[in-house]
Formats: sequence, structure tokens, C-alpha cells
Amino acid sequence: MELPIPYGHQYISDDDIQAVVSTLKSDYLTCGPAIPEFEKVFAEYVNAKYAVAVCNATAALHIAAMALGVKPGDNVICTPLTFASSANCIRFCGGNVKFVDIDPETYLLDINKLKETLAAAPKGTYKGMVLVDFAGYPHNMEEYRKVADEYGMWILEDACHAPGAWFTDSTGEKVYCGSGKYSDITVFSFHPVKHITTGEGGMACTQNKELYDKMALYRTHGITRDISKLQRQDGLWYYEMQELGYNYRITDMQAALGTSQMKRARKNVEIRRELVKKYNDAFKDIPGIKTPYEASNVYHAYHLYIIQVEDRLGLYNFLRENQIFAQVLYYPLNLMPYYKNLGNKEGDLPVVEEYYKHCLALPMFPTLTKEQQNLVIEKILKFLSR
Repeated sequence: MELPIPYGHQYISDDDIQAVVSTLKSDYLTCGPAIPEFEKVFAEYVNAKYAVAVCNATAALHIAAMALGVKPGDNVICTPLTFASSANCIRFCGGNVKFVDIDPETYLLDINKLKETLAAAPKGTYKGMVLVDFAGYPHNMEEYRKVADEYGMWILEDACHAPGAWFTDSTGEKVYCGSGKYSDITVFSFHPVKHITTGEGGMACTQNKELYDKMALYRTHGITRDISKLQRQDGLWYYEMQELGYNYRITDMQAALGTSQMKRARKNVEIRRELVKKYNDAFKDIPGIKTPYEASNVYHAYHLYIIQVEDRLGLYNFLRENQIFAQVLYYPLNLMPYYKNLGNKEGDLPVVEEYYKHCLALPMFPTLTKEQQNLVIEKILKFLSR
């Protein structure tokens, strides 16, 4: 058995390697045909009209916030249970972040607390919301869209944990994270521990052509060569910088790897869900352990399999002693020193604080072997029986 066992790990096949090698032997290493090919395949996967591939998900969140028009002084609601980038993208644009507590079952931003927060402020106070499909659990975005429309807000969906996840809406339609049926822009990550990897990389998806055009422009320094948009035409060499943008481009090698990974993306989610079933069966009658919740109208993509236990630190250390590297995700973002300095404090959001005291992400990746998972289960049961 291979040890140690990490909480997440990339799955690179021989086909993936060959795809990258073929690109290295081609005429383009960046700004070439592999990038629009990857965007097309990924957009089809999540049922989106448009997709913009970038160098990482933080860049995707930034250009999304810019395209949505976030400006200094704008107030935006965000979950505290997420990686820093989900809120930082608002700060990059000069906006203010208002954290709202999570639901104790789904770990998503609590829609009732969201409504309370909005009702307590004059209409127009909040411009938008950043919703994070934490651990791979998709929001019922139809319900959040109703709230957003009532208050004239946009929705930026951070689905970095959730490619392939979906929920069933009131019409019976299967709505994939990233489809854009209810959210304005959805962002994904291709970091090595995610479902699909390009080494580093990100994608922003939308149904809105105007938002797509803006994000595509911001990705490349605000520069365009589109003849229909140029203010003058000096020749084929001519281009214009029309906005202040960034170099957020992804390379052709990364895009080729991503396109290759897409071929087994749905199968890998199924494998994750099989691992979840085994974990759930092992822990269902064990006191002192809380397993993940999944509603009947939800297809959870399980980037993370998170349990809650009373002695989290003890279990974490015990697993490490046995070369099992579980992970704690996340420390509440509102309590990070940067955000505490902006006025957030302990006690503001009690649900996420209680969650943090007990949460532990167990190994969860498609190449986790039966022997490895059995060892994880065995060690957890041994610790809890002491």
C-alpha cells in the first residue's frame, strides 16, 4: 500500500501526458488553438454558452468581479467558509465584503440569514453576492436568484469545488453548476487537488455575451485585435488597449491537459461518490461522527468528504501518526487577520465558528485505492472507540 495518503491528489493518465507532449511539439505554447478547444469542451460539460480560460481561479474571480462592475464602496455578501479568493476578488475592485453565516447542514451560505441581512438594510445597499458550492455541494440557485432579483443583485458563483454537480429546479430541470441559468458568472478551479487539473488554471462561465466579452478583454491586458471594435485600422499588426486589464492567460500546454482530463470528468465524479458511499456505510452507526448531508434533489460532486468529530485535533494528529494526511478546511475567512482588521470579530458568525472546531476532510480522490480507504476507516474507528 502506498503511504502517506493525502487528502487530495491529481490523477494524471498517459493520455494526459501525451496531450501535453503533443502540444509542446506544436507551433503554439500560448495563445494557440488548444485554449478555445478547452473552453468549448468545458462549456459543454457545464451547459454554459461562454467560457473564458485563465491562469488560475483567483484570476477568474477577479475578472468576473470586474465584469460585474464591482467598484470602490460597493457592498457584496459572501460566505465565510471558503478560500480567501472568493472574497478577495471583491476587495481587489475596492468593494466591501459582508460575511453571512452558513447553514449547519449543507455548509452553504444560509439563505434565511441572507434574507435577514438584506431586509435589515435599505434596498440597494448590497450590489451582489458570492456563493460558494462548498465541498462540491451545489446551491439551489433558483432560490438564491429569487432573492437576488428582489434586491436587484447579481450572483457570482464560486463552483471551484463543484464541476459536475447539479440540483433539480422547480421545473424538474437538472441545473449544472456553471450553466448560468440562475447565476450571472460561475468560476472553476483546475488546481491539482480539484476534479479537473491543468496544474494551475481557472475558468469563468456565463450565458451573457456582454459579460463574456468583458472577461475575455480583461484576461489579456484589456487588449483587442477584433477589427469590428478597433477605433482605427493601421494594418494587420495593429491592436488596441481599450481597458485596464491583466495578463491572466492560460497556456496551450495547460489547456491541452485540461481537455484530456475532461474525457473522464463525469466518471471521476462517480468514483468519488462511490468512495463517499463506502465512508458513509462505515460511519453510519458510529456515535461521535457526523457525515456529510445531501438533499434528494442534489447531486453532490464531493471535492471534499468532511466529517465532524468532537476531538478534531486528536483525530487529525492520530491520522498523521499513521501517515494519513487529512485536512481542515476552512478557518472562517471573516476571522483571518486581514478581515478582522476590517471590523469582523469572533462571535459574529457562530455556526461557521462551531463548524471549524469539528471539521475534518478525509482522503477523497479518484485514485484512492480500496486498501488506502480501508486503512483510513480502520484508523478513524479505532480512534473513536478509545
